[in-house]
Amino acid sequence: MTTSPDRQRSAVQRCVDHLGLQLVAEAWDLGVSARATSPFERPALSSWLQRPYAYEAVVWSHVDRAVRSVEHMTELIDWSRRHGRTLAFGMPEDDVPLVVTPLAGDSVIRRCMELARDAQREVETISARLTSCHATLREAGRYAGGLVPFGYRKAPHPSGSGWGLALDPETAPLVRSLVSEVRAGRSLTALARELNDQGVPVPRDRHAQLQGRRTGGRRHGRDFDRFRWTSGTLSKVLRSPSLKGHRTHGGQTVRDASGAPVLIGQPLLSEAEFDALQAALQARSNGTRRPRRPTSALLIGVVHCRGCSGRMYFAARKDCPYGDYVCRATARGDVCPAPAGVRSDWLEQYTLDCYRRATGKEAPATREDLLRDGVRVTVAKGRRGGGAERNRGPETSRLTFTIEGPAPQMD
Repeated sequence: MTTSPDRQRSAVQRCVDHLGLQLVAEAWDLGVSARATSPFERPALSSWLQRPYAYEAVVWSHVDRAVRSVEHMTELIDWSRRHGRTLAFGMPEDDVPLVVTPLAGDSVIRRCMELARDAQREVETISARLTSCHATLREAGRYAGGLVPFGYRKAPHPSGSGWGLALDPETAPLVRSLVSEVRAGRSLTALARELNDQGVPVPRDRHAQLQGRRTGGRRHGRDFDRFRWTSGTLSKVLRSPSLKGHRTHGGQTVRDASGAPVLIGQPLLSEAEFDALQAALQARSNGTRRPRRPTSALLIGVVHCRGCSGRMYFAARKDCPYGDYVCRATARGDVCPAPAGVRSDWLEQYTLDCYRRATGKEAPATREDLLRDGVRVTVAKGRRGGGAERNRGPETSRLTFTIEGPAPQMD
């Protein structure tokens, strides 16, 4: 049991009292790493940062509870200045809070950056130490923490020291059944849909259950009570050498000094079964698996389907200078009741025109500008058919543009 939340709450309350503020709400993101996750991506905190008009200041117990990188501190200070809101850090060891107003001077900003840099260095030192420790545990075939492979669960190591992995009585039979279905010709998309319909937790949620933690979390700016299976998630499970009982790192088998695989648990599949499964998966891929390329599409993360509220993605048209933004619910393992699609050049021009009218900015806008200012465009499913006017531009009645904009003045 940890006492850290109580200590942080006390430090925040002392800071609030010192500044003469009134605490209106609390946001707790226990178990979320400040090192890896920006304040704007944390499930509880991000929803408040999107509503700066609802309060005057955000208070943390210490700088390292807010951020652990210079980059994230820079994002916070920019947000503070843009929305006219104060940042405050309790700093119990100094007995005086560190307060960053929207008009804070260079000395205060430098102090924030120094503390953020110190927190970043501390995290890097701890990370290097843990990396070395985990490498030793991997070579010894022991569980070193992290996501437990689907089909397994943590168990005492046979040596009597530390932990290893044992077959999970709930998910191991399911993995074997999935292997049989794939070898019989079933598609991963169909199997992922069945897993979702049956309420089977994805590997991340199953790991949370085994740890006694809540399932779900934040992904692509949305909060989920639990995540859904996709063909990609299922493919990762079925392609992992962990199914042979191998210790893996970065998706690859860890080997000892002689080149033999390091075993961390009882094999769920034999070598022959695993090889036959990989052959079946490879046969259906037709050599089309390629590394994902970074996108240059203007509206990724900005445009959403009204039918399912999910992100829309750019799809190129062959031999055409433009493409389409389309709903990709099926790739997430969802079924959208009204999947939307619209020509990319039309939608981008519509968005930029609305953005210029709302902000008064004439300079070309980038995707980063749109995301920073909270632009959101939703697209409803279009109608079939139509006359010549259909090719003149988008049907704006099925488009919605919203922008967070500047916070209103407080009386």
